[in-house]
Parts: sequence; C-alpha cells; structure tokens
Amino acid sequence: ANPTMPPNANISRRSNGLASKATVSTQDLDNDPALQSVRTLKSLKGTEIAIDGVIYDIADFVHPGGEVVKFFGGNDVTVQYKMIHPYHTSKHLEKMKNVGKVVDYEAEYKFDTEFERDIKREVFKIVRRGREFGTPGYFFRAFCYIAFFFFMQYKFATSTTFFNYNNWYESGVALAIVFGVAQAFIGLNVQHDANHGAASKHPWVNDLLGFGCDLIGSNKWNWMAQHWTHHAYTNHNEKDPDSFSSEPLFAFNDYPPGHPNKRWYHKFQGAYFIFLLGFYWLSTVFNPQVLDLRHRGSLNMGIQMENDYIVKRRKVAIALRIMYMFLNIYSPFANNGFTMSTAGIIFLMGVSESITLSLLFSLSHNFENSDRDPSAEFRKTGEPICWFKSQVETSSTYGGAISGYLTGGLNFQVEHHLFPRMSSAWYPYIAPTVREVCKKHGVNYAYYPWIWQNLISTFSYMHKAGTGANWELKPLSGRA
Repeated sequence: ANPTMPPNANISRRSNGLASKATVSTQDLDNDPALQSVRTLKSLKGTEIAIDGVIYDIADFVHPGGEVVKFFGGNDVTVQYKMIHPYHTSKHLEKMKNVGKVVDYEAEYKFDTEFERDIKREVFKIVRRGREFGTPGYFFRAFCYIAFFFFMQYKFATSTTFFNYNNWYESGVALAIVFGVAQAFIGLNVQHDANHGAASKHPWVNDLLGFGCDLIGSNKWNWMAQHWTHHAYTNHNEKDPDSFSSEPLFAFNDYPPGHPNKRWYHKFQGAYFIFLLGFYWLSTVFNPQVLDLRHRGSLNMGIQMENDYIVKRRKVAIALRIMYMFLNIYSPFANNGFTMSTAGIIFLMGVSESITLSLLFSLSHNFENSDRDPSAEFRKTGEPICWFKSQVETSSTYGGAISGYLTGGLNFQVEHHLFPRMSSAWYPYIAPTVREVCKKHGVNYAYYPWIWQNLISTFSYMHKAGTGANWELKPLSGRA
C-alpha cells in the first residue's frame, strides 16, 4: 500500500466518472493512441491542460486574458484556473476543446463552499465585475515608482562617484541602498499586479508591466511558475515551492523533531534567517534557471515547464538578464574600477533590494498560529478541504491603506490570496468585509494593526519552527 495515499483517495476518481477506466494500466494509456481519450496527467501535451479531471486542448483557444493561458500547458490547472476566475461557471469551460479525461486526478481542495459563496457575494458588492483591475490611483503610483526606478537606474549605471563622499548622496553606498529600494518598489507595486493579470483588463498592459520583474534582476516567467504555484497550494506540505525555497539553510516549514529536513543549526534560525535573506538578489541574478525557464522549485512540485509557450521565450529572458547584468554589474565596475570595493557597493545594492522584498514576503505566511499544513485533514480523511478557508488561515494582513500603497497591497495578504486577480488598489476597501465574513464562518483571520507586530510574530515563529518548540508536550495544569 502507498503510505502517502489517503484512505478514501479513490472516491475522487469515482466522482469524476472514471472508475470504470481505472483497470487500464497507465503505461497503456500513455502509449496506445486508441486510448488517448482516457489518460494520465503525465501524458498531457504542451498544448493541453486538465481541469477537474477533464483534458482541454488550448492550442487554438483565444483567451480574453491573452496567451498567458498557455503558460501552464501540460499540467493539471484546476486550482489555478478557479483561483483566477472567481466568476467561473461550467459555461466558461465549454469554450475550450474537450479532448479526454485523466484517471489519476485527485481533488484535494473543494470550491463553491458556503464560505466561498458568502465572501464572494459580499466582496462583489464593493468591487463590481469588470472593475477589479487597477484604478487611476494605482496607475499614478505605478508611474511614480517606475519614474523613480529609471532615475535611480541611470544614476547607478552611470555614476563615477562611488567613492566620492564630498556629496554623500552621490556616494556608492547611498546610491546602492536607494536603488535597491527602488527595485523592490517595482517588484512590490508594478510587476506583481501585472503578472497576476490584475493591473489592467488589457493583456498587453499586464505583459508590459510584468517585465518589471526582469528589470530588477529576476524573470517574469520563472516568477510566475513559482508564484502562481505558491498561490494555488499555499503552505501545502508538498506543493508550495515557497515553503521549501530556503532549505536546507533555514526552514519555513514547522517540521516535527527528527524530520529528515531538520538540521541542528535550524535551532538558531530565528537569529540568522534575516541575514540570509540578504542574499536573495545574488541567488536570483546568477540563477541558471533563466536559461531554460524551468523553475526547479515548481518542477520539483510536479509542474511541467516544457511547452512551446515557455520555450519560445527563453531567448528573451536571457537577453533581459544580460542587459541587467551589463547595467548593474559591468557598468559600475567599468566606471569605478574593477575592485573589491566596487563589488561591495554592487552587493550592497543587492542586499538592499533583497531585504526590502524578502522580509516582507516572509511575513505573509510565517507567523504564530498560521496553518502550516492545510491539507493535513485531506490526507487523514480523503475529504477535500475548502480552498478559500485555507487561503485565509495560511496568510496574514497588517496595517492599512498607507502600508498598501508602499507594498503593492502585499500587507493585505489574506485579501490577495482570496482574490489574486483583483488589483491591490481594492484591498483596503474589501478588507473590513473579508474580516466580518471570516468571523461569521469561524475562519481564523490573522490581522496585525502594525507591521512590527507581524514582524515579532514571524521571528517568534521562525525560532519555534527551528527549535521544534511547537511540538513539545505541554504539562497538564489545573486542579485535581
């Protein structure tokens, strides 16, 4: 018997009307053309996707959101599809070409629950259909952040005064710190909404602004592979690439004592993890995954990244990375000398960007009492869990509108995970309603009025996750 298989795993297969096909071997399904209408997930072609166990060919499908629909070709996209289509009905799927079914589809999450219907009903009273994209205020802020970025990009790439401290604001230290923050602002406030398809209803606008990811040393397609998978399976014990991205250096996952992924030095991670976050830029800019656009974190979670959509974009990704390295590594060396001091300034720029970005990311799902294993109940009972409930209980929100304007709405992490294709500009308006609906349904909503409170909770969680304190047995107390 498979020890990882839940007791009632076959129920999901029967519920999809596929039980009668289960006797066909997976090898036959993959190799025999006569049986291609009933197949396995691994047999999906690069132009095919699976939703609720049904295979659709999207090679000629014209999607209102643009070609990005083909990004996850070759994969089961049930959760991704439903999380970015809040108005989903069966009518939408009828527009795509149905070419078969899969026998190994397993539904871990359930949708259209009472909680989901209630929260959508109340939120959509505030944000009407078709208005969920970027507001004039959002685009004004985006313009300001873009202008600030290009100004600092020009200053950093052309400066010959790295070591001239007569005017401190022209020194390399000052330029590095400010330019690092300017890049982080692009990552938080521009590319993030765009690569969620939330900045504009026009695909070309999202596509263009999404390249902000490449302008700050990352890559939009690798980012989407990791980030969309993270959104679909937040804090999942096997499928959330963000949960495993820092291992073995430190662990976001709260492993029990004796777990093979735990290391002795994790007991100190509460003190050192923030320093390691400073290397985020270095590990991103020099990451060879930009060469093939096969994000290893997502690949290890079972996401296939070898379709034509991705292959055709590899040259663009490589060209943009070369441009970034020319502007922000070669040019500073050429203008200020090929010395360790210049290298230190470049590294400081990277640390500035890294800390600004990654520390804010770390707050989102790593805090005391967060649900670190939302699919545990499914593994025990075989009963799918409410996806919307899991998104709330694995995320936190802090601050208000001002924090949202600075972080691109990432402080409203609960709202963002519930409605990932809604512009961050709307989150301050829907947050009070989301909290009320969660309270009504008994769903745990983590809210911190101030960012420092979330920070303390995150540091506390990281310490306890490293030491295994959350797994220690507490002595009984009370009167006999």
